[in-house]
Amino acid sequence: MTAPDLRSTLPVGQTRLTAHEFVHDTLRRAILSGSLPGGAHLVQADIASQLSVSTTPVREALRDLAAEGLVVFRAHIGAVVRELDFEELAELYDIRKALEPLAIQRAAARITPDDLAAATALAKAMEQESDPAAWATLNRTFHGMLEEVSQASFIQSVLKSVQDIAAIYVAHSLIREPERISAGNREHRALLAALSRGDSDAASSILVDHLDATLQSVLRAHSGDQQPTASSAPF
Repeated sequence: MTAPDLRSTLPVGQTRLTAHEFVHDTLRRAILSGSLPGGAHLVQADIASQLSVSTTPVREALRDLAAEGLVVFRAHIGAVVRELDFEELAELYDIRKALEPLAIQRAAARITPDDLAAATALAKAMEQESDPAAWATLNRTFHGMLEEVSQASFIQSVLKSVQDIAAIYVAHSLIREPERISAGNREHRALLAALSRGDSDAASSILVDHLDATLQSVLRAHSGDQQPTASSAPF
C-alpha cells in the first residue's frame, strides 16, 4: 500500500501554527477522513519527511492523538491508527446516551446569552461545512461546548474521552452518508432552541434522538464491514 499524501488532506489555506499543531491537525484530518485507515502503521520518520518537520513534533502529535483515542501504541510495532470495532461503538453510545442528557439538562439551567451566542456561531459554521472530517471535528467541539456549560466536571471528563473516540466513527459514516450532515445541523438548531427556552426536558429528548440517529447512521454506513474505506482516499 502506497502511503497517502498527508498534505492533500489539509484544507486550502490551512494556517500553519507550531510544527506540533500542524502535524497533529494533519494526522487527525487524515484519520477522520479515512485517508489513514484503521491499522495503518504511523512511522515517525516517514511522517516527518512528508511534512518537512523533525520527528519531535511528530512524536508529540502521536501522543496527543493517542490520548484522544485515534491512535494506539502496540508493542513491537509502534503507533497505529485505531481500528473500528462496532461492539465498542455500541458501548460508546450507551455511555453517551446515559451521560449527555444529564449534562444538557444542567446546561439548560445554566446557559447564558453569551454561551448561546457562541454555540449558535459554531452551529452556523457547521452549516457551512461539507467536509466530513472538518464537520466531525466541529461537532465534537459543539457538544463539548454545551457540556462545559453544564459545569459537571466528572461527566465532562468521561464524555471527553468517549466523544474523542466516537469522532472517528462519525466522520467515516459521513463519507458514506453525507446527507447526515444536514440532518445533524437541523438537530443542533432544535437543541439550541430548547436551550434558549430553558426547556431541559425538550433539550434532553432532542439530544437522545440526535444520538440515536447518529448511531443508526454509522451502523447503516458500515453494515457488512468492519473498516470503512474513504471514497477519496489518496492511495
